[in-house]
Amino acid sequence: MTSDTPTPLDELLRLREAHLGKALSIAHGKPLHITHGSMQYLYAADGTRYLDLVNNVSHVGHSNPRVTHACAHQMGLLNTNTRYVYEGLTEYLGRIADTLPEPLSVGFLVNSGSEANELAVRIARAHTGAHDMVVVEGAYHGHTGMLIELSPYKFRGPGGKGEPEPWVHVTPIPDTYRGGERDYAAEMGEIVTNAAPIAGFLVESMLSCAGQIPLPPDYLSSAFEHVRAAGGLCIADEVQVGFGRVGSYMWAFEEHGVVPDIVVMGKPMGNGHPMAAVFTTPEIAASFEEMEFFSTFGGNPVSCAIGMAVLDTIEEDGLMQRATELGERFMVGLRELQERYSIIGDVRGRGLFLGFELVRDRETQEPATHEAARLVDEMCARNVLLSTDGPHHNVIKIKPPMVLSKGDVDTTLSLLNESLSQSL
Repeated sequence: MTSDTPTPLDELLRLREAHLGKALSIAHGKPLHITHGSMQYLYAADGTRYLDLVNNVSHVGHSNPRVTHACAHQMGLLNTNTRYVYEGLTEYLGRIADTLPEPLSVGFLVNSGSEANELAVRIARAHTGAHDMVVVEGAYHGHTGMLIELSPYKFRGPGGKGEPEPWVHVTPIPDTYRGGERDYAAEMGEIVTNAAPIAGFLVESMLSCAGQIPLPPDYLSSAFEHVRAAGGLCIADEVQVGFGRVGSYMWAFEEHGVVPDIVVMGKPMGNGHPMAAVFTTPEIAASFEEMEFFSTFGGNPVSCAIGMAVLDTIEEDGLMQRATELGERFMVGLRELQERYSIIGDVRGRGLFLGFELVRDRETQEPATHEAARLVDEMCARNVLLSTDGPHHNVIKIKPPMVLSKGDVDTTLSLLNESLSQSL
């Protein structure tokens, strides 16, 4: 076959069965043979165009021309490693630092959110001399051995051990929909006080796998006080929600008026190119100097050029403002659907990081897990890609490329209404 002729789907599935580990799953129920993408759309081999509402990695759009050009241009000039001195590295680090509050000015560039989160834990341990960590129930922080042990979403899930390791302390999900107006930060403080000396608190600035949950007001500020009183560092995991996705701020932790000791960023950083980073203070970074740090590919010139193009696109195309406006449009429409359909128990989120939770009974809040999966399938049949998350897999998550349009939002809401009225 020529390169322009897609391999038949049944042949691809046969090869996948032969060569891919069975732990790798296929999204959206039925296999989608995707051949190319353009901005907020993915295109299948049969010509079907899908509106992508779930791939937050392609932050500024699939095959974004500005990013694609930057990648190709730099690859034709130089691609090496950070043992050499080149303008792109320091320029990019400085530009990221300018988006962060003082004194978060020292960065380490790596290849994935998993690598970045593990590095952040190593830095916290080096600075504090402690070992134990605190995480939120339902959290997912990465796929390395250490991070599986720090991710209740994984160790309590299929194939997991069920209970945390002795050095991992788990605090409740601050979910005001299911848990009410509890003092979650005080509960977290009690856990920290009773734990061994802790190295740090690793927390997403908005919870993703736990169910697309915005943190309650004052939660982070109070939790950070408890952690610092115990000698630990506060690590904000911005891998899913950073780079302006929440609309009003570049980083989701900013809406809480706090300054973390360490910030981790990843997924959207390279718009599909593998990039991630850890930023911290000069003082904390100095604690990590005894053992040399090196990442073969982290911070290479091509990655830095791509990262700069992503930042250019966010700024020049006004994507943060777009996230604010489209997020509000989504929230209004979803709340109208909530009034119409009792199966929608809660609507939540910020900017273009949204979720709505399906329940069989609003009083008991029984999770509508099967119904959520069916709704995702119904929307896929209507050429809109969504997915589920949360401890009960009953939360429909919306975290699309930031280049979405008002028409895309309105179309999605109309198709959700159609799917809900016909099938649920």
